[in-house]
Amino acid sequence: MKKQTELPDTIAVFPLAGALLLPRSRLPLHIFEPRYLQMVADALKTDGRLIGMIQPNLVPGREGPGLHSIGCAGRITQFSETEDGRYMITLSGVSRFRILREVEGFCPYRRCDVKWDGFERDLGGEEQDTNFSRKPLMELLGRYFETRGLSADWSTLKEAEDELLINSLSMMLDFDAEDKQALLEAPSLQTRRETLVTLIEYAMRGGHDEGLMQ
Repeated sequence: MKKQTELPDTIAVFPLAGALLLPRSRLPLHIFEPRYLQMVADALKTDGRLIGMIQPNLVPGREGPGLHSIGCAGRITQFSETEDGRYMITLSGVSRFRILREVEGFCPYRRCDVKWDGFERDLGGEEQDTNFSRKPLMELLGRYFETRGLSADWSTLKEAEDELLINSLSMMLDFDAEDKQALLEAPSLQTRRETLVTLIEYAMRGGHDEGLMQ
């Protein structure tokens, strides 16, 4: 297990709207843009093999998308290359970070100086949600999937540990970038679960388009 002092001060960041990575979770990615192919190749040369996933933040008057201040770094734990040069990778979430500043200079992808303070819990073991009652959430999910004509592997969902279930749903369900950011920044698993329930209930009232991201 890494300590915060072992994490780098500067990391590559991958702004991808709606793509959420959480600590101890896994995010598969299909990489095909040349700048991000270079980013992955460079990350693989480092000891940590870290890439920071972050939500773009559209700022009025700014040329190009800004970045939210908090993201989550993941370690490349699976990697394959297709015959035409694309990469299929899996990031395993390590820790959230806070951006200090964007690094200027010639580089095809974006890099940021970051700090890891305040997210010590991310480097620990599986988080618990002592107030979690699974039955109401599963019933809510059942209604949510039914209204959208979606199917699910209910046996896997029912058997998943609390953190895996809550974080997987947070990553998979098709919420907008700001909602994903709220789930990322939740200070505890209980807060994330409460936020998730609120977003699902809002979506069922017509607040979001149907569908799942992954």
